[in-house]
Amino acid sequence: MSKNNFLPFCLIVAAVVVGCQDQNKTQTTDNPLLLNYETPFQVPPFDKIRIEHYRPAFDEALKIHNLEVDSIIGNTDEPTFRNTIVALENAGSLLSNVSTVFFNINSANTNDSIQAIAKDLAPILSAHRDGIYLNEKLFARVKVVYDKREALTLDAEDVKLLEETYKGFVRSGANLSQADKEKLKKINAELSVLTTQFGQNALAETNAYELVIEKKEDLAGLPAALISAAADEAKSRGKEGKWVFTLKNPSVMPFLQYADNRNLRKAIWNAYQHMGNNGNAQDNKKILVDIANLRLNKAKLLGYASHAAYVLEESMAENPSNVYALLNRIWTPALAKAKSEAADIQKEIQLAKDTFQVAPYDWRYYQEKIRKARYALDEEQIKPYFSLTAVREGAFATANKLYGLTFIALNNVPTYHPEVEVYEVKDRDGSHLGLLYADFFPRESKRSGAWMTAYRSQFTAGGKRVAPVISIVCNFTKPVGDNPALLTFDEATTLFHEFGHALHGLLSNVKYRSLAGTSVPRDFVELPSQIMENWAADPEVLKTYAKHHKTKEAIPDSLINKMEKAGTFDQGFATVEYLAASLLDLDYHTRTTPIKDSANVFEAASMKKIGLIDAIIPRYRSTYFQHIFSGGYSAGYYSYIWSEVLDSDAFAAFKEKSLYDEATAISFRKNILERGGTGNPAEMYRAFRGTDPNPAYLMKKRGLN
Repeated sequence: MSKNNFLPFCLIVAAVVVGCQDQNKTQTTDNPLLLNYETPFQVPPFDKIRIEHYRPAFDEALKIHNLEVDSIIGNTDEPTFRNTIVALENAGSLLSNVSTVFFNINSANTNDSIQAIAKDLAPILSAHRDGIYLNEKLFARVKVVYDKREALTLDAEDVKLLEETYKGFVRSGANLSQADKEKLKKINAELSVLTTQFGQNALAETNAYELVIEKKEDLAGLPAALISAAADEAKSRGKEGKWVFTLKNPSVMPFLQYADNRNLRKAIWNAYQHMGNNGNAQDNKKILVDIANLRLNKAKLLGYASHAAYVLEESMAENPSNVYALLNRIWTPALAKAKSEAADIQKEIQLAKDTFQVAPYDWRYYQEKIRKARYALDEEQIKPYFSLTAVREGAFATANKLYGLTFIALNNVPTYHPEVEVYEVKDRDGSHLGLLYADFFPRESKRSGAWMTAYRSQFTAGGKRVAPVISIVCNFTKPVGDNPALLTFDEATTLFHEFGHALHGLLSNVKYRSLAGTSVPRDFVELPSQIMENWAADPEVLKTYAKHHKTKEAIPDSLINKMEKAGTFDQGFATVEYLAASLLDLDYHTRTTPIKDSANVFEAASMKKIGLIDAIIPRYRSTYFQHIFSGGYSAGYYSYIWSEVLDSDAFAAFKEKSLYDEATAISFRKNILERGGTGNPAEMYRAFRGTDPNPAYLMKKRGLN
């Protein structure tokens, strides 16, 4: 699939795990989740963890966390930063351990039993969180410290922790009346169940569909590697001699791009766009409306006009008006370009003596033909230069040139699946920086998209830096036959993207876990990831890592030139489908009154309002829009484009000097990557760049100026 068709799903899980000396763990149990991790680098003992361990571990961890909180509340000493704020920061480490392992596995290697546990746990964990944040005595201690903050001797990071702790209580309802607190608890419990169910339904719908092809002529136009992969898929499903295509991106997107059979393209496209919208047990239409309305009710209880107003208060954008202003500024030129692209496709259809109007399932197919004709560029020419190994090593080499990092493959560290790779990451001076897990291929037990997460966030204990354990999870094209995994260029940039998130977690150097790594506003968190995509595509960098998997020859200049010339090709489509989804997200979450319409009616009205053309649909339709209904990006899907303003401007800072300019790299590391959420993002960016970001670089990059 091309970059035009896919935006990585970066589910950033801000979970924390403490080291092997965690006082809350005990040696009196055989549950590995409750024991000190006697493993290399104190990583979770995945090889020993069984499904039956999870629920007892949660029960014990919840009990211990409650005791820790009770200890803080029961402390008869005057509330201080240390005995209240830091104590609260450190409480719940065992629960964080257990939760981190469980929910990461639930995303990357789930099954029916794990999903059932997740569903049961959702309201329990919601109630537990409410029990802490709505505890009047606990909040009273926090408020005492907060109110005398000006008189305390605190450094900048201490102040940030204090402010974030206090805001966390207020934004969680600590100032509400008792009656409203009860209402909030009920809303939170319902939301926890519904958002969990939405994600499980989306995964079930993805796994349920298969397009079975029995006639070889119906494979016309498809690349040989895709046909082989479909044959392997059929064999794995007991349908040897046939070909099976699925709704996983490495299958459905290239099918839409290459298949000559229009009826089959339409069939798989309709299945794709109707995920969660089939009137069956996995239907998400009512669920998502209920989620949106519950979020509105919660926002109003907390004193906000809308859910978006509540969410964006803590973002760089600050409010919905600023987000709409950016999106609408880009929408007009993007839509104009998309309409021009649609006209080009229509001409291509007419040249073939066909009379139909371009439909969404035609777009990728005809744009591929136009790309070949206009730029003599065939994606199948590119893929041999982008083996997974080459791309991964290219990302590692880029980090080495920028920050002096080295990555050492390990085979003595437990993993949760045989396909998972593990690397020790060392800093320029050879010191241990952290661990990186990498899980690259799709499977039925893994949710779609790509994301970064942490099994242990970085923090400081006893004056020493506790190293993070970071993971990136993707869904890339698998190896076929004797060939290695050959990625599309889109997948290659996705790897660099998630690796950028990983660097944000690995290079973190702060005191407190809740402020570490990716614990930043949604519209700032994509800066470290998206800036890495610029190196992935730079001609100078391509020559160093894009090597033919057989001949080992570097990608030729002629092919790089074609890629550069086609760089803004189809960007009208890419920008419009993304912006449409972003605006749909905002429409759901800027509501000040409950939604009465069905999800389909609401979505149609939203898209009609902005003039979306029939040949394009939002990148994610409502019923499978996991980012906003189960992935933590509600009222925040715009973040990718907001951060692209930042990353385009930030990369320009390098280009003005050199790709690996040492001073610029040091500044980016010190002011952005190492600081996590310890500062104001706008101020952090200005400290790096010396000025606010210029949106002109984004417009040029997308060919919209």
